[in-house]
Amino acid sequence: MFPIVKKRVLNPTVTLMEIEAPLVARKALPGQFIIFRIDEEGERVPLTIAGYDRDQGTVTIIFQKVGYTTEKLDTLNEGDALLDFVGPLGEPSHTEGVKRAAVIGGGLGVAIAYPQAKALHEAGCQVDLIVGFRNKDLIILEDELTAACTELTVMTDDGSNGNKGFVTQALQGKLEAGVKYDEVIAIGPLPMMRAVCELTKPYDTKTIVSMNPIMIDGTGMCGGCRVTVGGQTKFACVDGPDFDGHLIDWDEAIARSRMFRPEEAQAKEKLHQCRRDAMIENAMKGGA
Repeated sequence: MFPIVKKRVLNPTVTLMEIEAPLVARKALPGQFIIFRIDEEGERVPLTIAGYDRDQGTVTIIFQKVGYTTEKLDTLNEGDALLDFVGPLGEPSHTEGVKRAAVIGGGLGVAIAYPQAKALHEAGCQVDLIVGFRNKDLIILEDELTAACTELTVMTDDGSNGNKGFVTQALQGKLEAGVKYDEVIAIGPLPMMRAVCELTKPYDTKTIVSMNPIMIDGTGMCGGCRVTVGGQTKFACVDGPDFDGHLIDWDEAIARSRMFRPEEAQAKEKLHQCRRDAMIENAMKGGA
């Protein structure tokens, strides 16, 4: 069992947890991920490692409540435990030789962009960190992000933080101003990462994206996490999750990400119905 030693609500839909997993913490590196299972009946879910403390033996995960398992995970509290917590999995991000980089994070992708920006910054790289949220109430980790880069730009779709626009607009402004990057790293929703790649391609700027396709076993055996990169089949769990964004077959990746939406909606409704039934049962017991 893997105890939850810290739980922190970052915004109404996003939660941070620190999990006691000393063997994972000992070898974890930025860019890698874990696969967890809440209980024996639970599904296997991958989450990027948002941080780790080798001395304390803990691994930090950040998740958004978007489906059955993440909503169920959010009901757990400090002192509760996960049944499985496997990792570190995947290839770590590479920071060698990068002197200036732009790290782009959108939505929950900000939680993944943070450790990558931090690793680059600690390696002596000049890091322009650009993150985007729908509105100011959803902004997370602002203090941590500020400490992990040379310059932080926070965009909001509605401008409620005083900086309206998309992350691509902020990046475009820097590129048009003549800023030269050794590497641009984009992490977030597939359409956002695709837009970043389309923006950087005319500048011939190396662009790395973090792919998070459907994943099951995390060892490359099931084939569920396949992506087409440069016309070749790759597996995000063992070959990635980082890939050259200019080589990704984005139409295929986006189509595959939508394959199981009806089933995901059914599972989520099942959880909500179980909660409603439990509330009714408790109310009846209270009135008995």
